[in-house]
Amino acid sequence: MDERLSKQLEFALEMDKEKSIGRQTYILKGARKENDAEHAWHLSLMTLLLSEYSDETIDIARTLALVTLHDVIEIDAGDTYAYDSKGNATKREREVKAADRIFSILPEDQREYFRGLWDEFEEAKTPESKFAHSMDSIQPIMLNDASGGLAWREHGVFAPAVERRAQNTIRPGSEKLYRLAMEIIEKNVEKGNLKRD
Repeated sequence: MDERLSKQLEFALEMDKEKSIGRQTYILKGARKENDAEHAWHLSLMTLLLSEYSDETIDIARTLALVTLHDVIEIDAGDTYAYDSKGNATKREREVKAADRIFSILPEDQREYFRGLWDEFEEAKTPESKFAHSMDSIQPIMLNDASGGLAWREHGVFAPAVERRAQNTIRPGSEKLYRLAMEIIEKNVEKGNLKRD
């Protein structure tokens, strides 16, 4: 086997580890928590389904690449719950270190391309990365709603934190999905799944 193919296959096998990285969001009906690979798959499907709601024209294939790769660094860095202030304090440092190692497995041209996609997602400045963030944030809101706010209740999450996150991550990519998120949040406040104060 040539060196290029060997590195590509090594990377593909490394990516299988994403299936074992647990997240805090429960799947539909609260049967169990999802893993990172399931989350990335769900975002890919949602991108195909909901791309018409992007506020800017997007390259769907590029957006799919962003949502596919955005959490692979969690193989090393672990998943950091969105509302974990202590974990979020060290998140960037852990994730950059992980990106350096994980993408270094690839042949040089793909290393630069994949790392560039991950950096683009992190910066959230392009239309594609803004919409990818919209998908990344609306998906757990939808699943929390579908599971009766199970993860929100377990972690004692306050509605203003979810609203701020939606404002910062969903709204830049999709005003329509942002408004939907706010409706879901308010419904879950009324049900007692999210705290107001």
